[in-house]
Formats: sequence, structure tokens, C-alpha cells
Amino acid sequence: MQRLGNWFAEFSRRWVPDAFVFAVLLTFAVYVLALVFGDHGPLQLVTDWYNGFWELLEFAMQMTLILVTGYALAASPPLRRGLERLADLPRGGASAVALTALTAGLLGLLHWGLGLIAGALLAREVATRARGRGIRVHFPLVAAAGYVGLGIWHSGLSGSAPLLVNTEGHFLQGQMGIVPLAETTFLPFNLIFVVVALVIAPLLLARMHPRAEEAEQIEPPDEEGGGGQGGGVATQVRTTSATPAQRLADSRLVVGLVVLAGLVFLVPFFVQNGVIGFDINVLNFTFLVAGLAMHGTLARYASAVGEGARAASGVIIQFPFYAGILGIMDASGLVTVIAGWFVAISTPLTYPFWTMVSAAAVNFAVPSGGGQWAVQGPVVVQATKSLGVDTGTGVMAVALGDQLTNMVQPFWALPLLGITGLRAGDVLGYTAALMLALFAVAGVCITFLS
Repeated sequence: MQRLGNWFAEFSRRWVPDAFVFAVLLTFAVYVLALVFGDHGPLQLVTDWYNGFWELLEFAMQMTLILVTGYALAASPPLRRGLERLADLPRGGASAVALTALTAGLLGLLHWGLGLIAGALLAREVATRARGRGIRVHFPLVAAAGYVGLGIWHSGLSGSAPLLVNTEGHFLQGQMGIVPLAETTFLPFNLIFVVVALVIAPLLLARMHPRAEEAEQIEPPDEEGGGGQGGGVATQVRTTSATPAQRLADSRLVVGLVVLAGLVFLVPFFVQNGVIGFDINVLNFTFLVAGLAMHGTLARYASAVGEGARAASGVIIQFPFYAGILGIMDASGLVTVIAGWFVAISTPLTYPFWTMVSAAAVNFAVPSGGGQWAVQGPVVVQATKSLGVDTGTGVMAVALGDQLTNMVQPFWALPLLGITGLRAGDVLGYTAALMLALFAVAGVCITFLS
């Protein structure tokens, strides 16, 4: 496992460019494909690219808020105390791994940003407290368990593609309409995949744990994290309130009024709609209100959001390029051409599987689930219509493929690596093995149960 992890890390370091570089390279590739197979000339394609560049600004902001609100909630004092209590439960190395994997998976299904940061914090806390009790744990394996949420997040309540197509005014509404979560996230085959994944992930990773005397004793970093991109967690910015301005920022009354106003909207909404009515905006608003409530003051929440915004920088700059790609594909007719290629090699039975495989590959170039839907969504809509496949199944095929290769995609692992102080090669071997197991489960579910 360690050798496999090192191989993936070395391959990524040498051959996989930064995600922003990949977005630019993908733009060039789509431009060339549109020249060859589309019906617009070279100058018109540049205009198509520019016109599309600004089409996903609302979507980009929604994706940024998903990451930032989840990060801020994970850094809140009540949640941190809850993770500390959980970390006291394991009585051995295997149980430490299983508990971390199950917790990270459940939180990832609730909110991927929360699952990512809380999973990393729990892994560090589990290892620290186990060491204090004289329990030997294999820390890289525990950290890999803390990354499980990113392997199943797109099947959960914060899945970018399912939430987007259930949001009024989304960029493909004219082609596919509004698709409720009952026809995507809550499809039986996806729920079965989630249940099986939550069983397999903790058991498989726990099974990998070496005997106590062979466990690798890497010291977890201190409370501030190991540094690096996305590392560390927001801390309270001050302990005294000297000026009227500072007293306002530290006032529990002010934040309480905001939370109360949020509840006035959210409680009736959930009573009437339940989670089936979730869309991206309601998700972000829910986690914004929850984060404010758990931090207790505007100052503390702003500090946590500032840390989360650092991790969101890639999303902010890359989304206009994804939108430009979409503009080229849509205006030149390349969407129809590529959709035709998929139709030619697929049947209604096999199309969801091949879409999942393609999404798994595209995830290396477009590591954002929302950005990936922006690129692949138009193709999926046309191909599903041609083959008579439910559009919701096509959406979930992209979602499944996107999340699976997160297990060997270093991009979103950066916050976890920063908090745990580990290298990608320390954890990728274990998550790669988990990816293969989950890929088999997802393939069976989407082919024979959809």
C-alpha cells in the first residue's frame, strides 16, 4: 500500500499539472476539437469562449460558499469538542481507523466541506489521544480514513450536480428543466451504493491496519496543523472587546438575531419540503446559519470563513475557464458531436456506466464536482435524451465517477494533508485500494439497479 501511494504521489507530482493549469490546457484542447468537429471558425470560437466566460458566475459563487460554509462549521468550537469526545472511543488501531472512516463518510454525505475538514481534524485527534493512552495506531491509515467523505460526497446532500439541477434558473434548465432530488440523490441505486460504501470503507481500511508492533508511529502535528495549502483551522481572533466596533463583532445578540431570522425561513421550509426540497441555495443558507450559531459571534465566524476562503481560491479562478469551455462546446455544436460519440458506443443499459467511467477520468482534469458538471452536463443531457435514459440517472453517473477518483486525486486532499502534516504518498495507497472497491460497487449499482 505504501509503495502504491508513493507511485501515485510521484506520478501526480511529475505529470499532473496544477488544477488551474489543467483548466487552461483543457480550454485549448476543446478549442482544437471545436475547430475540427464544430461549425465555427477560429475567430468565432474565441468570441464563443469569451461569451461563455461569464455564464457561471452565480454557480461559481454557490460552489465557493459550499466549501467556505462547510469549512467554517467544521472549525466551530462545539463541533471540535464533539470530535474530541469521539476520539476517546477507540480501544485499538483497527477501531480507530473504522471510527474515523465512518464519521468522515457520514459527515461527507451531509456536507462535503464539513466531511473533509472534520475528517482530517478527527484523524489527528484520534492519533493524538491514542498515543496518550499507549495505543499504537498507523497514523497515515487513520488520515486516509479521514478522507473517506470525499469518496462518497456527491451521492449525498451537498452533491453539486444533483443540487444544481434542482435549483431554479440553473444553466441547463432550458434543456432538462428542474430535476428534483427524488430523481437523482434519492434514487434507489444511489442509496444502495451509499449504504454499501459506508459498510465497506470502515471495514476495508480497518482490515489494512498492521499489528500493533508494526504500526507506523508518525507524530500527529500540533493544534495549529502542519501548515501547507488549506492547512490549519481558524482560531478565535481576540479575547477582549475594547471598542464599540469590536463589541458589535463579538456580540452574541447580533449573531443571535441573524440566526433567528434564518430559522424563521428554514423551519417552515423543512416542515413543508423536507430534505427532498434541498437546492444549492438552501444548503448554503442552512450551513451559514448553523455556522453562525455554533461560532457564537460574527468575529469568530469571519475568522473561520477567511481560512475557508483560502481553500476556495482554486474554485474562484477556475470556474470562468470552465464556463468558457462550455461556451465553446455549446456555440460550436461540439456538445452534439461528443454526445453522438457516447450514443454510438452505448446502449441504454451501458450508457450510465460509461458516463461514470468518463467522469472518473475527467475528474483528474476538472477536480471540482460543480466544474465537472459544467463541462460534462450538456453532453449528458443530449446523450440521455437520444438513448431514452432518465436524465437523473445521467446526473448521478457523473456524480459517482467524479467522487470515486477523488481517492487518488491530490487536489482536494490538500486541506487534509495540511492538517495532518502528511504527504500525499502517505495516504494515497490506502485510498486507492478503497477507490477500486467502491468503483466495483458503483458499477454494479448504476448498471443493474438504475
